[in-house]
Amino acid sequence: MSQLDWYLTANLKARHLRLIVAVNDFRNLSQVASNSFITVPAVSKSLSEIENALGVKLFERTANGLRPTAYGECVVRHARTVLSNLNRVAEEIKALQTGQAGKIHIGVLPRLIATLLPQALARLKQDSPHTNVSIAEGRMTTLIQDLRRGDLDLIVGRLPNQSVMVGLEEKVLMNARVKLVTGPNHPLAAKRTVTWDDLAGFPWVLPPPGSLLREPIESLFARNGLPMPLNYIETLSTHLIRAYIQSNDAIALYTADIQYPYAAANPIHVLPLELSFGRRPLGVIWRADKPLVPSAMFLLRSLEEVAPSLVSIEVPDAAKGMDAALN
Repeated sequence: MSQLDWYLTANLKARHLRLIVAVNDFRNLSQVASNSFITVPAVSKSLSEIENALGVKLFERTANGLRPTAYGECVVRHARTVLSNLNRVAEEIKALQTGQAGKIHIGVLPRLIATLLPQALARLKQDSPHTNVSIAEGRMTTLIQDLRRGDLDLIVGRLPNQSVMVGLEEKVLMNARVKLVTGPNHPLAAKRTVTWDDLAGFPWVLPPPGSLLREPIESLFARNGLPMPLNYIETLSTHLIRAYIQSNDAIALYTADIQYPYAAANPIHVLPLELSFGRRPLGVIWRADKPLVPSAMFLLRSLEEVAPSLVSIEVPDAAKGMDAALN
């Protein structure tokens, strides 16, 4: 057995991993020492011992502080996973000691916070009152990083492209339908037919850069010979989109697969313009190498039970010749 193998399997401790992660996060030995309640020489000595044992340099000094090397980035990534798993062990042991079913950590896209998730959580609590849930809201790219790092058990949201799904498992909850929408008093709401040229000059609500809808809508503008709008806001919030288009002539992308709880207060008009890009469905994602714990299985079952009842039934005004435009 090499020294590296021996050190990793027999001598590397959780405190070493915490130190490496702290150095990466703070990039300053004084701050690491202050937050770890030890001296700077002790931090420096421990870091040197770890690097000598591994036989590689984990961090290099720069004018802006310590910076991880390629080796350091590798060790930090795996250290976070190990520490996260240790925290989960502690949580599950405490849950068993107190008679709870356990605690799960999930990531959720913003638009599901007020629609699918509340009903799924209510169903979960009916079936398993002592299953507790920690919820993180964010973009899919960030949530997947947290999932791979071990900070999350599940992600609930729009399933990403298959190229992103390496090492991940997925469960489809419902199919997606993306439409262009306006407020009911928008100038285009009275038109029976709408072309892409008709969209020019209006303000927009766009998905933020890096979100799953941003690249498809940019491609659609380019294919139809239109520049990207200069007058726009960027958000994924269903609440804001629906409220914003009531008070101005903005056009927005809207995913019409989940019933909106306050639809009557903020009605929308669906433009009769087909979007020629496919969308992956809503679903749940988890790591393929990490079997779901019972509490996560409880939540997955709750999501599967409530999702069919939330499929959107909104349709535009039939008098405008757009029956079932969301179907």
